[in-house]
Amino acid sequence: MTFTNAPVTRLTVLGLVSVSIAASMLDVKHYFYIHIDTHLWRYRQFWRLLAYQLCYTNSAEVLFAAMSLYNLRVVERMWGPRKYASFLIVSSLFTAVIPPLIMAVLRPLSAALFNYMPAGPTPVIFAVLAQFYAVVPHTYKYRVATSQAPPTSEPFSGLTLSDKSYQYLIAFHLALLQWPGSVVGAAVGWLVGHAWRGGILPATLVAWRLPAWMVGLSAQRRSAEFEGLRRRLEGENAAAAVSTGVQGQAEGQQADRRRTMGQQIVDQFREAL
Repeated sequence: MTFTNAPVTRLTVLGLVSVSIAASMLDVKHYFYIHIDTHLWRYRQFWRLLAYQLCYTNSAEVLFAAMSLYNLRVVERMWGPRKYASFLIVSSLFTAVIPPLIMAVLRPLSAALFNYMPAGPTPVIFAVLAQFYAVVPHTYKYRVATSQAPPTSEPFSGLTLSDKSYQYLIAFHLALLQWPGSVVGAAVGWLVGHAWRGGILPATLVAWRLPAWMVGLSAQRRSAEFEGLRRRLEGENAAAAVSTGVQGQAEGQQADRRRTMGQQIVDQFREAL
């Protein structure tokens, strides 16, 4: 499997990996995470709210984030690159502000435990994961026994999983790497994703779309796609019409044969009389 029909996902993964590597090589990783008391309250560095989701600060998070985005590319294939890119931008704006705000509220209540907001787009990934959970059906399910095989008279004891479970496990592991800040970000991203889908967010934001040229969709390309769709539908209609005509002709021939046999019977009775 590749990034076919998922250009936004390909650009997101390449950009995330490139920026993370560049931040490490240039030794500027300290600009991408947030200490609530120092960076926001003391020095008023509010620009960090827009910067902290641009990259990760360690290789493990980069790996699991890239794997998660790659697994979630099916959402872009179902929606199209324009809608998917628009959703990423809208969700990133909400997740840029809400998780640090929640951390700022919880910090004085938890002895400064909720003071560190880690770098990385984990909230955005979980917003996409919420869409994946809602729109992509599972293909199969399987069971994992938690004990030895029970006798036939006892019910099965174990876990029921699906083919989507490993994608949730990868994202869940990503959320635990920088606990508790990453957990807060993941929870907010999940809620934002469901709020976007459930119509809780303003309708103007949900309906907003990026210009087509920004995701590589020109007017000529869209017209070619519609023309191909029109031709495909016309071909299907023509095939259906031919099939219907052949079926009607066969039924007519069968009816003629039934009428001919009936006429023969009537003629035989007439000759006998």
